[in-house]
Amino acid sequence: MIRNLARDVQAFTSNVFLVTGETTALVDAGANFDLLARLSEHVDDLDRLYLTHTHPDHVKNVGAAREAFDVETWGYDADSDYVDNGIADGETVPLGDDEYEALYTPGHAADHLCFYAAETGVCFAGDLVFANGGFGRTDLEGGDRPTLVESIEYLHETVEDGLSALHVGHGPSVTERPLDDVEIALRSSQMG
Repeated sequence: MIRNLARDVQAFTSNVFLVTGETTALVDAGANFDLLARLSEHVDDLDRLYLTHTHPDHVKNVGAAREAFDVETWGYDADSDYVDNGIADGETVPLGDDEYEALYTPGHAADHLCFYAAETGVCFAGDLVFANGGFGRTDLEGGDRPTLVESIEYLHETVEDGLSALHVGHGPSVTERPLDDVEIALRSSQMG
């Protein structure tokens, strides 16, 4: 099961997805809300914490999660203080009951990853793409528009045959025709 623990948070934060199953994990930790209180409503333990990237709105709650659950974090840049274990492009990681392929997708951030389970068609896209064809900013440190376009193309090529759900870093998840949103983001990003 996938739950967005930050769904109704009014403060500035990323979405925080709790994925339960054989491997109970978080995708991103968020910021500016009591993550531990929300976690305790659903689980007693946490196996892993995956980071799509290390912008502050996605990682400020990492310390609290590490301390409360003695959990290690996984992300692209093993040199980051927020990342205990590096994940390479194409590496497979367990999330819930499925195996997800890590896709290195820089452009919004130099350390950005998406996670995609081909068997179920579920993708955690971080801040690469959003509902309704939005895409990540490139005016922050590590941002680069041409690289972002290449990353959206990479995501599109990877998911085009089976995307069923797109869980994004901000705003609503897309569960109806999510590939349309990725294609709109690709076209829109290419225009700038």
